[in-house]
Amino acid sequence: MLKHDVLIIGGGLAGLRAAIEAAKNNVDVAIVSKIHPVRSHSGAAQGGINAALANNENSKDDTPEKHAYDTTKGSDFLADQDAVELMTSLAPETIFETDHWGCPYSRTANGKIAQRPFGGAGYPRTCYAADKTGLYLLHTLWEQTVKHHIKVYEEWMVVDLIVQDKVCYGVMAIELRTNQLQPIAAKAVIFATGGAGRVYGRTSNALTSTGFGMALPYIAGVPLKDMEFIQFHPTAIIGKHILMTEGCRGEGGYLVNNKGERFMKNYVSEKIMELAPRDIVARSIQTEINEGRGIGGQQFVHLDIRHLGEQKIMERLPGIRDICMDFLGVDPIKEPIPILPAQHYTMGGVAANKNCETEVEGFYAAGECACVSVHGANRLGGNSLLETIVFGKIAGKYAGEYVKGIDLNTEHSSYKNFTNKMNGFMNRLYESTGNEDPYRIKKDLNDCLDENVGIFRTEEKMKKAVETVKQLKERYRKIRKVKKTSSFNQDVVWILELEGNLLAAETIAAGALARKESRGSHSRTDYAKRNDAEWMKHTLAYYTKEGPRLEYSPVAVTKFQPEERKY
Repeated sequence: MLKHDVLIIGGGLAGLRAAIEAAKNNVDVAIVSKIHPVRSHSGAAQGGINAALANNENSKDDTPEKHAYDTTKGSDFLADQDAVELMTSLAPETIFETDHWGCPYSRTANGKIAQRPFGGAGYPRTCYAADKTGLYLLHTLWEQTVKHHIKVYEEWMVVDLIVQDKVCYGVMAIELRTNQLQPIAAKAVIFATGGAGRVYGRTSNALTSTGFGMALPYIAGVPLKDMEFIQFHPTAIIGKHILMTEGCRGEGGYLVNNKGERFMKNYVSEKIMELAPRDIVARSIQTEINEGRGIGGQQFVHLDIRHLGEQKIMERLPGIRDICMDFLGVDPIKEPIPILPAQHYTMGGVAANKNCETEVEGFYAAGECACVSVHGANRLGGNSLLETIVFGKIAGKYAGEYVKGIDLNTEHSSYKNFTNKMNGFMNRLYESTGNEDPYRIKKDLNDCLDENVGIFRTEEKMKKAVETVKQLKERYRKIRKVKKTSSFNQDVVWILELEGNLLAAETIAAGALARKESRGSHSRTDYAKRNDAEWMKHTLAYYTKEGPRLEYSPVAVTKFQPEERKY
C-alpha cells in the first residue's frame, strides 16, 4: 500500500506551499494532483498579491493593521478578524520569501517591489509581476518543491476521503494512466483543491475547479462554511469569460456604458470610481446592463485602457493584450474591451480554523477550497494569492508537527472498508442501466445557477434553484452506463466530479435561500439591507442524504466593529 506521513491533495499554490513547509519537519511528504502542478488554476491569477510593504509613493504609511481593516470592511464584516490579522501580519514576509526564492516581481525605479492600487484598498499595496503574478508564483513554488525532492503523484485523482470515527487515515485515489483504484495511507491529509466555480456556466474558473474537493470532506462529515457567498468578478471578456485583471482598473482603466459615460460615479464616490470592491462594481455593471445602458444588444459594457498608452500596456498588462487579441480579435491598445461580470471565486469552503484544522482529526484544508474566513462575504482582489501561500504554509506546519509520534497502521480496517465501498460504486457506474446523460445534467445545473443564484437574488429564484438541484441529484442516480477503459478515462473523471458539482451547488443555494439579508456578494432584492442583528454569523452546512442541514456560528470580532460600508 502507498503511504506517507503528510499527503497534500492539490498542486496549486496552497498545496505546494503546504508541501514545502511540511517537508521542513523531516517527515515524508507527497502531493496528489489530477494535473501537473504548474497547470493548476493558481496560474490564472493575474493582477497581484497584497502586502503592506509601503513601497508605492502613495502608501508610505501603510501597515498590516490597515490591510486588515480594508479586508474586514471589504468582507462586509463577516470575516473572522483573528484570521485576517494573522494573514495580513504575515503578508510582508510572504512577499520577501517568494522574492528571495526567485519570483520576478515588477520593480520600481529604485529597485523595490512595485505595488499597484486594487479595489477596496486604502493604499496601493498589490505587489505584481506584470499581469502574470499567479503563474510566476506557481513556477517559483514548484521549483522549491523540486528542490525538496517532494514526491508528486501527477495525474492521480482523489475520489474519497478515508475517515472513520472522526479521524482521517488517508484517501482513495485513481491513477488516471491505468484507471486503477487504490488507497493511499497518511497520518495527515491536507486538501488544497481549489474552488467550485464550474457549478456555474459563466465562470472564469478552469475546468478543474468543480467543487469535488469540497464535496469529499462534506460527505465525510466536515461542514462547508459560508457557501452562499460567491464572487462575481466585474470584468470577464464576453463569450469565453476569461478574466481581465483588476490590474486593468488599478492602472487607471475606465468602465464605460453605451452613452460613453464612466458610470461608476453614479454608484460610489468619484475618488473611488472603478476601484470599489468587486461586489459593488459587479452589481453596478449588471445594473447598467439591466437598465438598458449596456452595449451590443445591452449584453456588456466596455473596459477601456486605451488612454494608458502602448508602453504602459505592454509593460504592465501584456497578458491582457494577448488574451484580447487571441480570443476577441480586439487590440486593447486601439479598442475598448467588451466585458461583463462572471463567477470568479468561492468565498466559502471546508470549515477550518486559522491553523487550517477541521472537525476531523488529521485533516486540514487551505486555499480556495477552505474557509478560514479571511474573505467573509466578499474577497478583495489580491488577497486570494496571499491566502493560498500564508495558509498553505500554516497547514503544512501544523500537519507536519501533528504526524510526529503517530504510528501509521496500514492494516487498519478503514482501508479495506473504503476500498470495497469505492469498488462497489465504480462497478455500479460500469453496469448502470440508467439513461440519464451526465453532460446534460451538468448543463442544466450551470443554467440553473446562472439564472437563479447570480449577482441579484430573490426568494422565488433561489427556491427554484434548491428544487432543481434536488431533481438533478435524482437524475444523477440514473446516469447511463460508463464505458470501462484502461487509461485516462475522462468520462469517469467528469461523472465522479459531477456529484461534487451537485453537492456544492446545493449548499450554495440552500445557504443563500436561508440568509434573509444582503451582505457583500449575497445581494437579495427582497432583503436589500444588511442585518447584523440576525445575520452577523457564519453558515455551516452539514451533509445529509436529504440535503444540507444548516447551522450557524459566530463571527470573530477583535478590533473592527461593524459599520456602514461606504466607498
